[in-house]
Amino acid sequence: MIYSSADQVRRNVFVSYHHGGDQAYYDNLSEAMHDRLRLFTDNSLERSIDSSNHDYIMRCIRERHLLGSSCTIVLCGENTWRRKYVDWEIYASLVQKMGLVGVWLPTLPLQPNNGTYKPARLQDNIDSNYTPWISWNDIVTNPTVLTDAIENANAASKSLIDNSRARMERNL
Repeated sequence: MIYSSADQVRRNVFVSYHHGGDQAYYDNLSEAMHDRLRLFTDNSLERSIDSSNHDYIMRCIRERHLLGSSCTIVLCGENTWRRKYVDWEIYASLVQKMGLVGVWLPTLPLQPNNGTYKPARLQDNIDSNYTPWISWNDIVTNPTVLTDAIENANAASKSLIDNSRARMERNL
């Protein structure tokens, strides 16, 4: 089912991104969408969770950061694909069968054959047709592009989820 902006409610949404490179995009998104969405972020897991225990960190992601969210938005900039915690947040979102939306930021370079460097787990779910892939520029032009993508992501068949990839062990 395809949703339109007229059908939407104000959703709680988790935003995953590379804090070192794409904070300004998160700040702009938060400001522009404050009337349409309640945005949550992890405030950089590397700083907020002082542990090397991967199971504990995954539990913290689920309990502290994703709890109450219906969808995860992944802001994809130049180095997002290199960040293990972005991968882990995507992983945890898919385990919880949350919607997932990928957003192509202007800093993400276009590669030969129209490919880009996206987080691999995100790409798996774009390829399976579980995850919408939208452009930052389209959101700026028309904010309903994002809210419609969130609704479509939440409505997508959970059987399309591909979470088979091993979690990243370290940043690349």
